[in-house]
Amino acid sequence: MMSADPLDILLRHDAWATREVLRACTTLTDEQWHRRFEIGLGSLHDTLTHVIGAMRRWADRIDGPPTELRPSIEGDARRTPSELLALLDAFAVELAASAERARARGLGTEFAVTLAGQTHRFTLGAALVHVTTHGMHHRAQCLNMLRHLGVPGVSDRLPEIDPLDWQLQAKA
Repeated sequence: MMSADPLDILLRHDAWATREVLRACTTLTDEQWHRRFEIGLGSLHDTLTHVIGAMRRWADRIDGPPTELRPSIEGDARRTPSELLALLDAFAVELAASAERARARGLGTEFAVTLAGQTHRFTLGAALVHVTTHGMHHRAQCLNMLRHLGVPGVSDRLPEIDPLDWQLQAKA
């Protein structure tokens, strides 16, 4: 049964769409996976690592103290698309669990987040909308990078990753 709950749709679509982009990357060479572009965070690897890492960071922020913000997965580590797929699967489950705890606390509950040394207050609902839509523009950047790579079978068959495409595929 398909969910009609907007938060559930956002969570599930976000993970699915990122998974679809990563699947498109699994046949790339290491050079293609790490090729630098003047868009996003510079490469498919770095951009998708950022998207997936944000899921975990925001799950920690949404859960709040006593949950500590775990170290970023971004940095020097080079991961394959398959390794990022495994992290995505784990972090999507963590984020969904954080969303359920946030729902139980009340999505209108405010909490503090320190970003770039400045503290801000957000509602749990706004934070969940942020994290579940954050990857959209980064995935679009990734599709543009994939298109520019010109890899037959990949660049000419980019995944459709709209929420309605997700729902059609989930129904099938």
